[in-house]
Amino acid sequence: MKALFLSAALLIASLSHAQTQLHGLVTDKAGQAIPGANVYLKDNFEGTSTDSLGRFRLRTQITGPHTLVVSSVGYTSQERSLRLGTDTTALRLTLPDVANLLGGVTISAGLFEAGDGTRMTALKFMDIVTTAGAGADITSVMQNLPGTARVGEQEGLFVRGGAASETNTLIDGMIVQNPFYSSIPDVAQRGRFEPAMFKGTAFSTGGYSAQYGQALSSVLLLDTQDKVNDANKLTFDANLANAALSYTHHGSITGRVSYTNMQPYFALMRQTRSWAKAPEGLDASITVKEKLSATSSLKLYAMSSHSNSTVNLPTYERPAEVYPLRLRNQNYFTTNSYQRLFDEGKWELKAGFSYSHNYDYINVAETKSLDRYDRRLQYRTVLTRYLKGNHVLLAGAEVHHIHITNVLVTAKYSLRDSYKAAFAEGEFHLGLKLAARVGVRAEQAGVLGRANAAPRLSVAYQVGAHSQVSVAAGQFYQTPDKNYIYRNQKLNFEQANHLILNFQHTHNDRTFRVEGYYKQYAQLVREQGLVGFDPDPYRLVTAATDNSGYGYARGLDVFFRDQKTIRHGDFWVSYSLLDTKRLAGNFEALATPTYASRHNVSLVYKQFLPKLGVSVGGTHRYASGRTYFAHEATEFLGDKLPAYHNLSLSLSKVLFVKRSYVVLYTTVDNVLGTRNVFGYRYSTDGKSRTQVQPPAYRTVFAGVSISLSK
Repeated sequence: MKALFLSAALLIASLSHAQTQLHGLVTDKAGQAIPGANVYLKDNFEGTSTDSLGRFRLRTQITGPHTLVVSSVGYTSQERSLRLGTDTTALRLTLPDVANLLGGVTISAGLFEAGDGTRMTALKFMDIVTTAGAGADITSVMQNLPGTARVGEQEGLFVRGGAASETNTLIDGMIVQNPFYSSIPDVAQRGRFEPAMFKGTAFSTGGYSAQYGQALSSVLLLDTQDKVNDANKLTFDANLANAALSYTHHGSITGRVSYTNMQPYFALMRQTRSWAKAPEGLDASITVKEKLSATSSLKLYAMSSHSNSTVNLPTYERPAEVYPLRLRNQNYFTTNSYQRLFDEGKWELKAGFSYSHNYDYINVAETKSLDRYDRRLQYRTVLTRYLKGNHVLLAGAEVHHIHITNVLVTAKYSLRDSYKAAFAEGEFHLGLKLAARVGVRAEQAGVLGRANAAPRLSVAYQVGAHSQVSVAAGQFYQTPDKNYIYRNQKLNFEQANHLILNFQHTHNDRTFRVEGYYKQYAQLVREQGLVGFDPDPYRLVTAATDNSGYGYARGLDVFFRDQKTIRHGDFWVSYSLLDTKRLAGNFEALATPTYASRHNVSLVYKQFLPKLGVSVGGTHRYASGRTYFAHEATEFLGDKLPAYHNLSLSLSKVLFVKRSYVVLYTTVDNVLGTRNVFGYRYSTDGKSRTQVQPPAYRTVFAGVSISLSK
């Protein structure tokens, strides 16, 4: 942490007072903002880049006649002759598309974004915080997109028949070891990171780039905000469960402290669980974003999180009999990235370093310890070459050092892994309407003593001025769960092969896409020699294991979003059809996993009333009943839960005071109070069962956010 503060101090000290200030807006020919565009003075390379709204601000001591250059990948560079020396110059610059893009054919199969990473992603910060029922949580919003399943008793993204462990979360290309707060049994937790950190998200539902690995199903890519030259800002947030204070210095350094105590909220809102100590926590973070020069930048982020809670859990053996489970968590995470452009933007170097450290101290019935500890150290470097004709070549490598330990009463299990990967990928625009991305990723896991090579291919063809079809195929590998490796380090990688066909039409703030897919699982871990099935997700693995498991997932995803038809309105509809089965773990037969729903529907609507400063929103989610294990059933995992329904509403009001503002907000989750059931837990003899319920059937939340700036 001391090194982080020192780096920030050195960066701020390097800034100097400017005599001339240039500011303006960079857009495409349709008037859409272009974020991340390079803006610099020719022959001096003193410059900056545009923010998420296409705005830029450049201070310089240079005077006299000079040429301003604006460039961005996928667009034709533009130059503007200026005479520097005036106090302020406001500019509006338009970049035309590269001629052979014909409106922007992009690789979109399996990747949920509206364009490539240098343009606009499908979901931005405002999409996250204004979606009703999501609680400003990134993962909760992603569950409204096609391909995902709604699972309420555990956190994570369940994508196209895959478990939560098959999805990785990455920040600036670096894997996040613990993206969610530590949870207790049958209670899902929200993500650790504030959506304001990120300029956008790219959510892959399959067939993703060779740059990423160790995920059989999908990756959630989060890119942090770049530096924006802005005024100092102090923000205070408060509600019944949390109070937070953050300060931003000139868009470069942000510090945040947050205290959470759920006791006042639980006193007002009835809970389905008994808490001996309501969850309490303290979080702190610091973010540094700095332009080191016209062609290089540095981002530093560090956070610390501490929490403590005690819940009374049912024994499932006798009615009303409970036992206390205490969970104390300590989490530390930092990620740092460096970016530099060479040779007038033809070469780009990205290098990153991240470190995470997580402790879970778990005490059961005041006597038994079930502690968990994990640590990950990661290094990553990517070199990219931008060629004429919008062709791109890249190559990179990454190294992970992982240490995991579990304490189960008197037994202790531990493993260390040195995971290495190298990858190469090229994106080519072949002719006027065809684009292709070809890549390969090689991995080596020290704990297994094995390696693999995974080819990836994506092709997109433009079939109209605003429409295209895409196809993606590839192999994906993942190291088996730690609970299996503790006992058997001779296992092989688990494998999934993806095939995806996509059609997408994007025009006039409307997006329609339909995607069919087939995913084949191989080399899944199976437990052999067991008698009967144990549905306990927290059980200890004791059986012999091998890689004889297999399975499949196939289905259809449909998405439509319209931000044009209704003035100041925005709505989207998503639907997923899923058919999936697998024979893995301690399954007795090929069956649909308990986390997979055949039908998932989400309806999201938002209405903005600018004159009143009011935003209203509603979200309705539906999921057909998931499978569950019933002791009395004749068919393995043949029984179904009731269908899931949830209607949520939100309302917010913005009050502006000069350059400061106050936001008042309230949300109601599950307005109708639907008694959703997430599963059943049985007694040992199978004669009695207990429902797995949400923490509360209906939640009402209200709060205020006050932002002060000069």
